[in-house]
Amino acid sequence: MKKIIIVIAILFSTTSINFAQNKVVQIYEGAVPGTENWDWEEGIQEGSSWRTQVVYNVAKPSLTIYKPDPAIANGTAVVICPGGGFIALAMGNEGYDVASWLVKKGITCFVLKYRVAHINTTDAVKYFNDAIHGGDKEKLQNQKDAVPYSIADGKAAIKYVRAHANDYGINPNKIGILGFSAGGTLAASAAFNYTAENKPNFVAPIYAYFPKAMQGKVEDDAPPLFIAVAANDALNLQQQSIDLFTAWNSVKKDAELHVYNQGSHGFGMRVQHTTSDTWIERFADWLAVKELIKK
Repeated sequence: MKKIIIVIAILFSTTSINFAQNKVVQIYEGAVPGTENWDWEEGIQEGSSWRTQVVYNVAKPSLTIYKPDPAIANGTAVVICPGGGFIALAMGNEGYDVASWLVKKGITCFVLKYRVAHINTTDAVKYFNDAIHGGDKEKLQNQKDAVPYSIADGKAAIKYVRAHANDYGINPNKIGILGFSAGGTLAASAAFNYTAENKPNFVAPIYAYFPKAMQGKVEDDAPPLFIAVAANDALNLQQQSIDLFTAWNSVKKDAELHVYNQGSHGFGMRVQHTTSDTWIERFADWLAVKELIKK
């Protein structure tokens, strides 16, 4: 019995050490542009209906870095943007769990905490439901006001990773962005109106909120897209994924679209025994074809 307790203690200790090794960095030096007066504390909500760690009231954007084993590191990097309706961030299912999977493929992962709406409650999920499903106009406006800051953080994260590519052993021409739902808005937005500093080399919006009104011009050097969504998406975002694919496909740019029969909204890394469970494996297949990871 004593030996079992010791083994368990070692396992927990190892887990803590591994988590501690995931360095966290700020993406802006000094005050955060546009929200210099945001001084509230970030909050964490556990045990919600989202079944993952939920972070809210993010005022200082940061990146949690997952570095692959040097023996398999391939120089590819990806910024991962969790969703949460610009009100909160589903950090586990759409952030840390994704990084833990991709880092085993040799990819350096940067999980982004981006600015979201300021809420005066500790129940971010209820606030989200009141806004999205309840149609609370004040809360919807608060959500809407945060969107430009969230998008700016996605682009700033790519810029940060490229500027520090040498520090992390990254190829500056192999930096992508992957996002879910509202995080997918950040990912898709990065494919438009970019500069040399913040242009992604590949983009993966997963069940993204990205209506046609947010689309800009598809440039001649537009990055390749990998898009995934469920046909039974509960927020009815299927058409937006199709529209984004069509925007690329109609001008003969590189895009791949997966529409899964089941999975609903927010499938992320959840195992639901539907074909959406394997979306990340298809994403890895796509990365391999692009020679961003090994087959």
